[in-house]
Amino acid sequence: MRVGMGYDVHKLVEGRDLILGGVKIPHTLGLLGHSDADVLLHAIMDALLGAAALGDIGKHFPDTDPKYKGISSMKLLEHVGNLLTEHGYVVENIDATIIAQKPKLRPYIEEMEQNIAGVLGIAKDQVNVKATTEEGLGFTGNETGISSQAICSLNGFFESSMEVGGGSRCASCSGCQKR
Repeated sequence: MRVGMGYDVHKLVEGRDLILGGVKIPHTLGLLGHSDADVLLHAIMDALLGAAALGDIGKHFPDTDPKYKGISSMKLLEHVGNLLTEHGYVVENIDATIIAQKPKLRPYIEEMEQNIAGVLGIAKDQVNVKATTEEGLGFTGNETGISSQAICSLNGFFESSMEVGGGSRCASCSGCQKR
């Protein structure tokens, strides 16, 4: 099993949509960023990439590349999911927290979880999203930004079938060529 953690923060500004977990949330402010600035998905992507030792979102989706200007972070998450598959990993679970004073996010969390699970091709019960405030403290408390933290676990496709330390033999196979 591999574990990864991610963290992201974006500034709240006027004139931008507030998008979290792929859900457009009614609010007077939105998050500033090169893409749609979905702070929740950015933290989740960094956790997934970290668990697979594949770098971070800045490596894969640099904010200097015009093709990512305004892009939906759901598309970026889909790309990360494809990278995990290409490298032989499956997502076991994701647990994430959004830190924001306003707006109240409880009504949108189930849709966020469904969006994340759907794009990654996993069950909704493998994704948990929470929201909290910082009781008026700090940049999230004074509503100048929103942050998010995420942790995830991954397993390799063949991880549970390989002998520990053997690396080249199947633990339960008696007749293949790897013996």
